Amino acid sequence: MQQEASYLQSHSDSFVHLHLHTQYSLLDGAIRLKDLFAKAQEFGMPAVASTDHGNMFGAIDFYTQAKRAGVKPLIGSEIYFTPGSRHDRKTASRNTKTLSSQDAEEGKYHIHHLVLICKNKVGYQNLCQLLSKAYLEGFYYKPRVDYELLKQYSEGLVATTACLKGEVAYNLFTGNDDRAHAAVLKYRELFGDDFYLEIQENGLEEQMEVNKKLITYASDLSIPLVATNDCHYLEREDAAAQEVLLCIQTGKTFNDEKRMKLTSNEFFFKSPQLMRELFHYHPEACDNTLRIADKCNLELKWKDEQGKQIYHLPDFEINTQETTEEYFARKSKEGLEKRFEGPHFTKIVNEPNWETELKPQYYARLEEEVEMIKQTGFAGYFLIVSDFIIWAKENNIPVGPGRGSGAGSLVAYSLEITNINPLPYN
Repeated sequence: MQQEASYLQSHSDSFVHLHLHTQYSLLDGAIRLKDLFAKAQEFGMPAVASTDHGNMFGAIDFYTQAKRAGVKPLIGSEIYFTPGSRHDRKTASRNTKTLSSQDAEEGKYHIHHLVLICKNKVGYQNLCQLLSKAYLEGFYYKPRVDYELLKQYSEGLVATTACLKGEVAYNLFTGNDDRAHAAVLKYRELFGDDFYLEIQENGLEEQMEVNKKLITYASDLSIPLVATNDCHYLEREDAAAQEVLLCIQTGKTFNDEKRMKLTSNEFFFKSPQLMRELFHYHPEACDNTLRIADKCNLELKWKDEQGKQIYHLPDFEINTQETTEEYFARKSKEGLEKRFEGPHFTKIVNEPNWETELKPQYYARLEEEVEMIKQTGFAGYFLIVSDFIIWAKENNIPVGPGRGSGAGSLVAYSLEITNINPLPYN
């Protein structure tokens, strides 16, 4: 609580944008990171969040640039949520204003938005899991998660109800208040004190209607409100540029009256003063942005206490009692010996000095490379790359010849990452 008191005392007139789309919201967000943090510094903002649509592609870039600028990075995503099952493959009615008589059935097929922000490393890992499974298991037009996944990976995450495409807001402005109420209770059960009702001031009539109902919910259900602006561009004048991105995304021209667009030019990176003026009727909603920034303390480290580089790589599953390094060394040797039996070595193994001179050179080179890779901590990385390259070849998926410094290694050749035997070219 000491940190929270300090934040509110030192930044009591400030504001933290918690719903923001950077350039990594592909063909939607028009906020460049360098410009973003320069503006955040200008405004004296203590923190800022990245909540790109359905991805965390820019998380590390965002994190490192924010740290460099002295701004606290809040890593998140505006995920795509389906009230039904992520395994369903059916599209609901596209009428977003009125509901058909079939809505009781169609409602579960809508794709809604939900903002999630990482509080800590557990939350970061859970958000990575959610987005990975959204693409691998739930992709249908968009990478979708469902209630089952949220329930499994909700720890360490702050959740807000998002924009008018959020499940709560959408149902409120389309006349399904009962469904909206049920969604609010569902999210509160999942996220507890880390669940917030999101209100915006963007000049849209539907949003004004939703805000009134959300304020009532907040009072009746004791759920905190949080103010956001759903930033898609940095300055008000950038609204047209953002519309061009949407035209490219949807295959429309700028002059097409039926093209998808944000029907307001209010989705820019507003100053704390402007945000507090807009939400003068509920200053607590602005204060809550500071409270959320306080409770989000994700630390990503690139070096350990001894200054040694830390590599954030997935674990390669090994079904033997060997360590990753032992397994890597064995598979490299076995792979090389398998190469000896292949057509590329037919001529080489028939050389008179194969057993006495050439073959020992291969083993010596392999051992040297294996030891170097083990020392640098990349054994698992080589195994992962080998695994997906071999899988791709077995499934008739084209792969490249290899690139980077590792592509010329005997290890890469032995593990079937490349088809280049490097020794003849030394």
